[in-house]
Amino acid sequence: MRRGFAFVGLLVLALMGCAQREQAAAVAPAAAPSADTRFDGVYRTVLHLPAGELPFGLEIGDGHAWLINGAERMQIDDVAIEGDTIAMTMPGYQNRLAAKLDADGLRGSVTLVKLAGEKHVIPLTAARGATHRFFAGGDAVGRPADFSGRWAVEFTNDEGGRYSAVGEFTQQGESIEGTFLTGTGDHRFLAGNVRGRELHLATFDGAHAYLYRAKLDERGKLVGDYWSGLAWHERFAGKRDAKASLGKAESATTLRAGSDSIDFAFPDVDGKVVALHDERFAGKVVVVTLAGSWCPNCHDEAAFLAPYYLAQRGQGLEVVALMFEQFGDLPAATEAVRLFQKQFDIRYPLLIAGIHDTDDATKKVPQLKQVYAFPTTIFIDRKGKVRRIHTGFSGPATGEHYARLKQDFDTTIRQLLSEKS
Repeated sequence: MRRGFAFVGLLVLALMGCAQREQAAAVAPAAAPSADTRFDGVYRTVLHLPAGELPFGLEIGDGHAWLINGAERMQIDDVAIEGDTIAMTMPGYQNRLAAKLDADGLRGSVTLVKLAGEKHVIPLTAARGATHRFFAGGDAVGRPADFSGRWAVEFTNDEGGRYSAVGEFTQQGESIEGTFLTGTGDHRFLAGNVRGRELHLATFDGAHAYLYRAKLDERGKLVGDYWSGLAWHERFAGKRDAKASLGKAESATTLRAGSDSIDFAFPDVDGKVVALHDERFAGKVVVVTLAGSWCPNCHDEAAFLAPYYLAQRGQGLEVVALMFEQFGDLPAATEAVRLFQKQFDIRYPLLIAGIHDTDDATKKVPQLKQVYAFPTTIFIDRKGKVRRIHTGFSGPATGEHYARLKQDFDTTIRQLLSEKS
């Protein structure tokens, strides 16, 4: 998903453009568990952003760890303990959490790898045994306002770029969960608290570090601020609307006038050049996804696509991922893609296509008029003609929207497979 990596355009979005999200069957075998149990337990963990504290849950045990954001428990298998230090690599990413054990819990940092390999280091503390999100029991101020339901929302970044979203939340007392859906994806699993007329939400899922604070004014309007990581900031405002909708994701990226097909040739993770006009794709239904290992919504898509491909390839389905990475040099980009490939046990080709810029993606597949987000998914029939282009991916955090997306995907593929070449 596209957002504040300096992208402002038709659909400027939070870097989402992943977890419990059906990964269990796609995750590579874990390393042998560590026998060191000194770190075991549940922690209320806080990232200390310039905008304030971003809390999330962390559980450590049996040589593994789990990031907890509401309904999501994202398992981390790459966990190393040396002395009083623990380090873990986020699954499918190059992002890392490292901390030391002390009398109060954990103290350390999270390092997020950004464009061109720039590293954003965010301080971290964690209190063992605490499980509350923003506020502990008894901290309530009056009766909590009701934020449950669907909201029509508009986000505005500090450069004036705007985009529409739909907020969907469920609330039980002071506890609230939900997400924001956008035209190119979703903000994934958000969890937090309501305090009086204030809404507090956050997530850290290995890639996102999102923090939200909002108020419900006397007219029932939602007004707030959203921060991502160390620098990105947007304002948002919304009103309750049970019929709020974003329209169709097919209306964004289209083919250029006069084009009915695409072509490309890029190296895979082993350095072999793979082209869409290769014999292996002839007469096949082909799904081409423009993605990136840094993109959480691309993780959601891969968690769905990897097993779907294995189930349907015998019927004539092929999948190719064009990976647009954080790094301009091929070895560094390839290393990142290999981690992504291993995380989801991906058996279809992953090609190193460029850097994570939508303009670069448009140049690399010039038959497309404009790429607006990662992932962008292209459906090609047995005759090599593009039949559908879908922008973004609404993942498991979106509930019914995710179920509908999977059903629509399957319906499209089955229709294309039924056609003669």
